[in-house]
This record gives sequence, structure tokens and C-alpha cells, in this order.
Amino acid sequence: MSLKVVEEKRGEWTVLRVSGEMDLVTSPAVRQHVHDAVADGRHSLVLDLSDVLFCDSSGVGVLIASRRLMRSCAGRLRLILPAQGAEDGSHVNRVLAALGVRRLFDCYPDLAAATGRTAAADRPLSA
Repeated sequence: MSLKVVEEKRGEWTVLRVSGEMDLVTSPAVRQHVHDAVADGRHSLVLDLSDVLFCDSSGVGVLIASRRLMRSCAGRLRLILPAQGAEDGSHVNRVLAALGVRRLFDCYPDLAAATGRTAAADRPLSA
């Protein structure tokens, strides 16, 4: 399976919709999209991981590096990790929780919440 990253703008937020598998071969594409966004001066970033079917340690590494990059430029990073989707619950959510790093991220159930268009935006999902 391959990886697809689609970029869109939602108000002040740049949204990267990631689908497919994040592994050693495909994860660098996500990293590049994040770096390109920051290089273009976009410092409010949402990674929509709803349709990621598989994520290995390489994918987790890219997420942690993205968090570090956004913090270094005083930016904001939010993840969409829904309870449903990507084959019965977010695979990435389970992987991050199993590794004990989910608490490092601001996680939201959907795009409206992540981009601040609902009351839930004030309350990221707890770990």
C-alpha cells in the first residue's frame, strides 16, 4: 500500500490529510510536507490521520519530529485521531498510546474540532 498526502487550507490552519501506510518507505513524504509548510511560513498545522491504516516506528518518529519542529518555530500541531475510522478505530491512536507518547500531542476527533470550529476545539482528547 502507498501513502497519499493532500493539503488544504482551513482558515489559519494548514491541513495535511494522510491516508495509507506510514512506514520506513512512505513516512519521509509526510516529513517533507510538514517541512514545506513551515518553510512557507505556515505554523498552524493539522495532521489528519483518520485514514492511516498502518503506522510503524518510522511514522511515529516523523510525528515526534514534526512536533519538535513546530515547537521550535512557536507553531501549533494538532492530530486528528478519531475513535472510528481507518478500519475500526484509529491505528495511529493505538500505536501512540501503546508507546506512551500520545500525551505529547493535541489530539482531536475530527477536522471541525481540530481547526477550532466547534466547542470541542477547546478540549483536546485526553490520553
